[in-house]
Amino acid sequence: MRDTIPSRSEVKKEDTWNLSKLFPDDASWYSALKEYETLTEKIPGFRGTLGKSAESLAAYLDFARDLGILEEKLAYYSDLRQTEDEGDSAARTMTGKFTMAAARAQTAGAWAAPEIQAIPDEVMNAWINPPESSGPAGRGEQETKIPAEYLIYLKRLLRYKPHILGEKEERIIALHAEGEGVSNEAFSVLTNVDMNFGTLDTPDGPKPLSQSTWAVFMESQDRSLRRDAYTRFYSIFEAHRHTLASLYSGSVKQDAIRARTRNYPSARAAALFHDNVGEEVYDNLISSISANLGPLHRYYALRRKKLAVPELRHYDVYAPLTEKQVQKTSWEEAVNMVSEALSPLGSEYVDTLRSGLLGRWADRYENKGKRSGAFSAGSYTGEPYILMNYKEDSLRDVFTMAHEGGHSMHSWYSARSNPFMHYGYTIFEAEVASTFNEELLFRHLLKSCGSQELRAWLVNKRADDLLATLYRQTMFAEYEKITHQLEEAGEPLTVDVLRGEYRKLLEKYFGPGMVFEENSDLEGLRIPHFYRAFYVYKYSTGVSAALALAERVLSGGKQEREDYFAFLKSGGSRFPIDSLKVAGVDMSSPEPVEAACRVFGSIVDELESLL
Repeated sequence: MRDTIPSRSEVKKEDTWNLSKLFPDDASWYSALKEYETLTEKIPGFRGTLGKSAESLAAYLDFARDLGILEEKLAYYSDLRQTEDEGDSAARTMTGKFTMAAARAQTAGAWAAPEIQAIPDEVMNAWINPPESSGPAGRGEQETKIPAEYLIYLKRLLRYKPHILGEKEERIIALHAEGEGVSNEAFSVLTNVDMNFGTLDTPDGPKPLSQSTWAVFMESQDRSLRRDAYTRFYSIFEAHRHTLASLYSGSVKQDAIRARTRNYPSARAAALFHDNVGEEVYDNLISSISANLGPLHRYYALRRKKLAVPELRHYDVYAPLTEKQVQKTSWEEAVNMVSEALSPLGSEYVDTLRSGLLGRWADRYENKGKRSGAFSAGSYTGEPYILMNYKEDSLRDVFTMAHEGGHSMHSWYSARSNPFMHYGYTIFEAEVASTFNEELLFRHLLKSCGSQELRAWLVNKRADDLLATLYRQTMFAEYEKITHQLEEAGEPLTVDVLRGEYRKLLEKYFGPGMVFEENSDLEGLRIPHFYRAFYVYKYSTGVSAALALAERVLSGGKQEREDYFAFLKSGGSRFPIDSLKVAGVDMSSPEPVEAACRVFGSIVDELESLL
């Protein structure tokens, strides 16, 4: 544990990531940026040629592929450099220069997708569908007029054809696009900049209350401090409730207008279209969770009992039930722990991840100005880099290492198994590989833990994590469904309507044992994810799939493991539901979600016996 936070220049080289696979240094990046800008100038020269012949279209796609690879390298390098120290003006300058160059390239190529979609169906079908084979069966795929590496990209692009308008209409939509994010931007500025939550008196003196410190106060063992923080926090939201309701209502209106303009039946259908996910998947999630709230309500009852409070309040739901486990784990020890936990996946997976973590995939520790939190950034040509702010006295950070390692290995397999134009996997799939790794680590530590105290901490952590991902995100998803249906039915989303609908969901999910404050329903006006509609359900489906696959792999044999690797290697070659079916889980069925609820129930059972 470091006593002081070092500056970036004081961090050991071996504790930082090595970005040389992208660019050896900043000077090389600037040279590549000039090349990118030169290539951008060539984009207009392809206009009007794409429908002339398969060869002309292929030539453009070759160009777009190479430009895209270069663009991705430039973007990842500048962004990762900036995360090293957000105050580094040189890195910020690079990010700014790239952003402007990329915007010019996007504008220059805005005609390309509509021009491809304007190619007559019979012509395009002749180019991308192989002719009937007259030879013996089993001799492999027939050749198409367009190279195979572009076929998936083209077929996905052509899916949008019914939702593309005429040139004039598309231009009008493009002109309005910049203003569509105003609600989100205004919400962010209001809640993160303009709102002043003041300070709270604590046993250690006055401490600032903010969006970032809110969670710390809610996890305090001092109930009066939790209550004071909650009351102060929501009083500020109460003062801005009409503005917040107007901003969210405006965002929902934009979703509905965009869907109608593009000829989708609803905003939700439009949001799910990209992943080819049927609305029944969304509805199955909500109905399955709604039918399995019993274990969740039991957990809250256990919370009330363990905290020894006469009634469970909304500010009690994050208070720790077990003593913090202070177990010093060095980076190298954490890598060993994660490697042992993931050993069922075989030597290639474990050795590759281990080599990356002990090598220089990861930027390991905190330094002044470094971006907080953790993420994985896997690209087509670079390493699957990991940013962490690892703390040796936090066992949670070992789980974070396993989680981000899951993302990175997903990227590693995807990039090596697919051409650039369709190597990227979707958000729907992304949380599966990461949560899968966490589940394997949890099971490994549970088997090897040497004390009841550590076991209780692990089980409680698993309960809280699964609650937050499975149940809470489903509650959010149900709220989004309700608000958009109200808007599309012509019901004004006033502050009273929004609060009323959210309170019903609070009472449903938290159960009869919870006592809410008068302003607890303001929580629905402070969730930033709601400005990216119909996104949060993917967390719930992702953890359900991960739990099912972890059980399948650990209880199965070679075939089950190979099925999981087929999923990791799919990249963007399949739609997510199809990709997960290859792994062995059918997310179009309610069974994985129901199974996840049963897992949560078993965790609550054990926690009841431990506490």
